Amino acid sequence: MKQLILVRHAKSDWPEETDDFNRPLADKGLEEAIQMSRFMKTHNVAIDYFVSSPAVRALNTCKIFKQSYDIDMGTDEKLYNPLESNFESVIYNLDDSHKSVAFFSHNNGISNFANSISQNIFHFPTCGVAGFEIDCNSWSEFDGAKKKLLFFYEPGKI
Repeated sequence: MKQLILVRHAKSDWPEETDDFNRPLADKGLEEAIQMSRFMKTHNVAIDYFVSSPAVRALNTCKIFKQSYDIDMGTDEKLYNPLESNFESVIYNLDDSHKSVAFFSHNNGISNFANSISQNIFHFPTCGVAGFEIDCNSWSEFDGAKKKLLFFYEPGKI
């Protein structure tokens, strides 16, 4: 059994003269990410490994979660402005020693991907987190595996 956790980056800012990739987190986003990462750790949501989009706002959200979890992280360009197939490509490259992995990515891709593997239709707010149980022993079995939504957390509602 594997667990996939999807995290949309926290609320970002868009300073003048800043391109999309380099957008920083807003003050509210920093607070959201700290609140959500502490909530998840306190509620014993197990995570073995983080994979983040390399975009500044997603990577900084991931780094805040890393402070709570103190686990290894990597980046993958496929999680920046992703299509549904991008997520699957990253999943198939995961090491099977990781039982529970969190991806930090962006809308609309993260919402579309979550909806493609769950019967519970939802839209990710900034710093929203969804956890899925994947009935497989290897990440390579993801496509054909049964998937079940375990939780969906939103800042301000936890």
